[in-house]
Amino acid sequence: MTRNPVTPVRPLIAIPARFSATTSALRYAAEVNARALIEAVWRAGGEPAGIHPASGDVASRLARFDGILLPGGGDIAPHHYGAQGVHASVYDVDDLQDAFDLEVARQALDMGLPVLAVCRGLQVVNVALGGTLEQDMGGPEREHRHVVHPVAIQRGTLLELATGVEKTEASCYHHQRVDRPGAGLTVSARAADGTVEGLEHPGLHGWFTAVQWHPEDTAHEDPAQQGLFDALVRAARDRH
Repeated sequence: MTRNPVTPVRPLIAIPARFSATTSALRYAAEVNARALIEAVWRAGGEPAGIHPASGDVASRLARFDGILLPGGGDIAPHHYGAQGVHASVYDVDDLQDAFDLEVARQALDMGLPVLAVCRGLQVVNVALGGTLEQDMGGPEREHRHVVHPVAIQRGTLLELATGVEKTEASCYHHQRVDRPGAGLTVSARAADGTVEGLEHPGLHGWFTAVQWHPEDTAHEDPAQQGLFDALVRAARDRH
């Protein structure tokens, strides 16, 4: 009798949901994640799972997952990184979202879970480890909103291994950037203007890399960008 091949179980990748004030198809406010992000995880062989931002025992909630993807979103409240004032450009701050994301970052890194952090996710990890942010990069000639630009990747980093390149075209949407890296973090990529575009933590016992851009925007057509999601899912699978 011929046996059907066993389909490999997809590693479960937790993605903290983002609050959305309006979602017409659902008729109410919702918790969402970008479809492009979810599809990139699925293409990589992972099972994407949105998780509800709520206070409580985050460590026990994360224990059932094989990897974490910290996605983009609004700005982090500046008081979390010791800023005395709030720049007029800071937007979409949500205290519950901040508290949850920061705790997810701390717990996931402590637990050795594979972590990929994207845009706000990079900033969350940086702040969680004691780093600071520049609240606004300046006018249209300096900000990285709706911009695709070259990013130079450091050789020998997890980022280089995941993307397979030393320079990539990055799709960016951010007006803030890393000021001082958090404890243990090293810069793995920069834009031509010096903006930190990638962070890693060589001292961690788990797989972790973070990018300031949005790899999901072009992952469907750019193997270097899809490679980040592939590497996350591969690291999640290799834990077992």
